[in-house]
Amino acid sequence: MDNRLGEMEAFVQVARRGSFAAAAKALRCTPSAVSRAVARLEARLGVGLIRRTTRAMTLTPEGDLYLARAGELIAEFDAIEDSFGRDAAQPSGLLRVNASVPFGMRVILPVLPRFLVEQPRMRVDLALTDDVVDLVEARADVAIRIGPLRDTSLRAKLLGRSRLAVVAAPAYLAERGMPAHPDALPDHNCLNFSFRRSLDTWPFLVDGAVSQRPVHGNFFGNSGEVVRLMALGGAGLARLARFHVDEDIAAGRLVPVLDDFNPGDAEDIHALYAGHERLSSRIRCFVDFLAAHASVRG
Repeated sequence: MDNRLGEMEAFVQVARRGSFAAAAKALRCTPSAVSRAVARLEARLGVGLIRRTTRAMTLTPEGDLYLARAGELIAEFDAIEDSFGRDAAQPSGLLRVNASVPFGMRVILPVLPRFLVEQPRMRVDLALTDDVVDLVEARADVAIRIGPLRDTSLRAKLLGRSRLAVVAAPAYLAERGMPAHPDALPDHNCLNFSFRRSLDTWPFLVDGAVSQRPVHGNFFGNSGEVVRLMALGGAGLARLARFHVDEDIAAGRLVPVLDDFNPGDAEDIHALYAGHERLSSRIRCFVDFLAAHASVRG
């Protein structure tokens, strides 16, 4: 690692993995070699990139900025090699994927073993969170977003659309009764989300027009999976994506509620990735695989 690209890659690995030892393992060299490479980089730039203490390692503001730019350059370098290399048909390397908990559990994980069999030189680091993440900050190559897209600087591939439905457990309906009309919602406990982007109304088709009805309840969850589990436990009504609850409905664990008033609205599901002109084969093969094999029902 006596060249600028090697020093850059050493720093990126340390920043992403959180330690010199982990970076050395990924680069197949010694921690001292990684440390020397980062030291040469800092000396050449004239700024400190990493704060080192006995307990932790953090990036300086300059380190955060350099990481964002260096990560893009290394991805572009990998893409160039992929496009010219003799093994371009076999993508290799680590791919970081970020997805919501429900989508990851219900859609990605069932098909991920097949992907890894088909791409034996690939490794996948899958992080599941219902927070909307920044690809650079989360150090993700691909992020799955459900709903409207807001970041126009990223490229997106539509994976599918999923309708939403109000559901409840049979035990809850046996105790509280099946609502016959959206006007009955004030008499029911509605489970909602704690996201800043979440709404305190649900849409229903009433007399030929979509009407937003206020919902109230004693529980807010920061994850679709948490809200689903509360609904399964009989805590109340929940409005969730059909891909998330179709198995529960088929098994009788959850029952559709007010289905005659369902407005038929659906959420787009996209795979987002950085908008490089020449896309890395690692990203391209994974996104294409999801589009072909990930089943988004509803």
